Amino acid sequence: MSQKSDNLIAVLDTGSSKTRVLIAELHDGALRYRGHGIVDAAGMRKGVIAELKPAAEAVNKAATLAEKRADATIEKCVIAVGGPHIRGVNSRGGISLGNRLREISREDVRAAVDRARSVSLPQDREVIHLLPQQFILDDQPNIHDPVGMVGGRLEVNLHIATCSAGAQQSIVTCANRAGLEVTESVFEAVAAAESTISADERELGVCLLDIGAATSELIVFFEGSVAHTSVIPIGGDHFTNDLAAGLHVTPPEAEWIKCHYGHAVVTAVSQSAEIELTGMPGYAPRTVRQRLVCEILEPRARELFHMLRDNLRQGGVLEALGAGCVLTGGGARLPGLLDTAESLLRVPARIGSPVPLSKMPEELAQPECSALIGALLYTHRTSIIRAAEDNSLRAKLRAIFAGSL
Repeated sequence: MSQKSDNLIAVLDTGSSKTRVLIAELHDGALRYRGHGIVDAAGMRKGVIAELKPAAEAVNKAATLAEKRADATIEKCVIAVGGPHIRGVNSRGGISLGNRLREISREDVRAAVDRARSVSLPQDREVIHLLPQQFILDDQPNIHDPVGMVGGRLEVNLHIATCSAGAQQSIVTCANRAGLEVTESVFEAVAAAESTISADERELGVCLLDIGAATSELIVFFEGSVAHTSVIPIGGDHFTNDLAAGLHVTPPEAEWIKCHYGHAVVTAVSQSAEIELTGMPGYAPRTVRQRLVCEILEPRARELFHMLRDNLRQGGVLEALGAGCVLTGGGARLPGLLDTAESLLRVPARIGSPVPLSKMPEELAQPECSALIGALLYTHRTSIIRAAEDNSLRAKLRAIFAGSL
């Protein structure tokens, strides 16, 4: 008999290449792996759902496979959201606490955040995250948690991550058709950072680039807070399509060539190395230099990091990467990308793999699963914070009512 979903957490990642569902359970306050399902994506185009029916079928297949492995039934899930429609904006707002100095409460913090989020957004935009960067109490900056402090005016610098309401609703609809209720949305870069970036890196300043199939989501942390989010419209499929066109092979063969013989730096490959290509249907096999493959891939790799550098410069965070750059996602597997990143960004770079869950299969501890596992960790962490805040509020209410008796 399958287990009920009371102590289970499920996350759904509808990527352009794969649709993934991961189930974990809460065991003594910690997360433990229960099951997962990964199937080829369908109905996707350029990072968003273009056809609901095949996309919903892929979600249903992945969820069914995950439930079978977990021997459990899930009814709710958290979705990871990414794609070219993601936008990030910084805002500032605050509240006056009255004529006399008083202690800051959690409700005051919420009021200041609500004031800061009151920015004009187009009707088709949906807020995914409200991420406080710092609080300012009576002109004293760099406060991360003002609760319990005393002051007269509280302000907050806030980063607001938004997405297309239509694109998000398409994912929700696919989940609903698979029998899943969506309880929360998480930006893929926020999720990937949760499973790959350390607290020290967040404090020093770090850029995480999650290289997916259609797009690359990015997030920058500085002094422990989110400073910038954005999306680069280049992903692993662009490298594959370049090879398919340049070598006159099918996209599946181009993907295989990229994974087995690709390199982002031409000079790192021997001039004498050769590979055999099957080619397009009806064409005889032929032999080409491996360097030709790299000559096709290197310009695209440099374009990706040129665009990243320009994006970081426009966001005012290019000089804030004290801990360097972390590459994750399936596209980060291409050899030579770290060298390209370090050359163009002039900071150290590393590959980010997700922290493993208890009992998790090794196949999931790969860069392409960073957002999936991170969404699970993010959901668990935020649920703990909410529970602590609710308990604190209940304790205050009990004290108030006890005092009135």
